[in-house]
Amino acid sequence: MELPQETSIHGKWYRDACGASLALEVLGERWSLLIVRELMLGPMRFSAIRAELPGLSAKILTERLAGLEAAGVLRRTTLPPPASVQVYELTQWGLEAAPVLRTLVQWAMRSKLHDPSLPMTATSFVQSLQFSLLPEAAKALEGRTVSLDIGAHSFLARIEGGELLVERREKPSADLHLSAEGANAFLALFYGRMPFTDWLADNPARAIEGEAALARAFVTAFAWSKKIA
Repeated sequence: MELPQETSIHGKWYRDACGASLALEVLGERWSLLIVRELMLGPMRFSAIRAELPGLSAKILTERLAGLEAAGVLRRTTLPPPASVQVYELTQWGLEAAPVLRTLVQWAMRSKLHDPSLPMTATSFVQSLQFSLLPEAAKALEGRTVSLDIGAHSFLARIEGGELLVERREKPSADLHLSAEGANAFLALFYGRMPFTDWLADNPARAIEGEAALARAFVTAFAWSKKIA
């Protein structure tokens, strides 16, 4: 059997046939994995990606997007009218990296080096909820829907089959509505178990609309894994 020849991507760094080396060559450049993370919940415009990753220059973002497109991880497309703007979205192969990203995030968050006080994007916060949903809590919330307004970003989340499914959606109808000025503001509520009254009083941009019992059940349905010894 004739073996495939080395490509322009596989072998550029490590000259190693292992899939792990190719994965690093595709996603291992600085910012590449974070770009993929931001696109996991749906298409985004160039400006929106850059706004979520403020340390990333337009030049480097352009280079990384081109590299990921050439590798088959993402593609450029145009939203239908009335938007009619160019966006970037993950290909099916790119989306298949989701469980890899989930495992990597869960593994890293167990480290004592993980610092949750650092800035967090709206997408990374929502994904943290997907990765930290408690099984018993998920059963009690089956079928319920929650809208999350995080700064300029809106998401619709629903519990289905023990999983938290999330999509970007503007002003969705839901059983519960939660709003905050940014992703980090939600950390104290979801993971710090901050009382609702104290959390709401900290910033007028915050809101909780819906049944109090449902709100309490939802925000306490998540927990980070214990740190390694």
